[in-house]
Amino acid sequence: MVDLTPEMAQLWGSLGAAPPGHARVVQFVAARTGEGASTVAREFARFASRRVQKAVWLVDLDLLDAPQHRAIAADPGRYGVMGRQSAASPDGSAFFTVQPPTRDPDGRPWPDARYLVAHAVGGSHLWVTRFRREILQPEQRVSVLPTGDYWRALRQHAELVVIDAPAADRSVAAMAVAPFADFTVLVVAAEEGDAAGPAALRDAITAAGGRCAGLVFNRVKAEPPGFLKAILR
Repeated sequence: MVDLTPEMAQLWGSLGAAPPGHARVVQFVAARTGEGASTVAREFARFASRRVQKAVWLVDLDLLDAPQHRAIAADPGRYGVMGRQSAASPDGSAFFTVQPPTRDPDGRPWPDARYLVAHAVGGSHLWVTRFRREILQPEQRVSVLPTGDYWRALRQHAELVVIDAPAADRSVAAMAVAPFADFTVLVVAAEEGDAAGPAALRDAITAAGGRCAGLVFNRVKAEPPGFLKAILR
């Protein structure tokens, strides 16, 4: 396990303090699979959970794979013991839809929000979401929606929401959610030498109505990303 604490401290400082009473939503995404966006998002959530008064929610947009829940559950020594599952929607809204919908015995559609649960992690303020893939039927498909209802509701129950989006080379989820995040941080692997992918992703996020804060290099001791402050002013 690579310790990214110094990088997370630099990122935390570069983003600055959120306005009083304003829960911040930060999305992490990479242009290509395998660049480590999930690791950076998880470590940022862990770092932040020890520095806030309210909850930090780590929301995993990779619904069918749930890498965040799996990684945290596998390392209780680092993250804490996973608690029992709870409802993950404060008001019944959801950032995804399941089609065709499941119906109850009376024929009424089953709310999408019931597919998403959250687990408290250890004794910290950290919560992590998990999509209940095990109750999805073979003919059903799930997709992320370009709607802000869920994110607005979650802001009322958290101090920070960290969104881990699947890489852009296999999903458009990051673009769907980008307009509802305060900003999106692009993650680039240390050995990545091609700037075209991150640049194209930045343009796609901006075109979708999102705001890119800048780049975080994974697995390297990079210079403090001070440019983030300038971009966020």
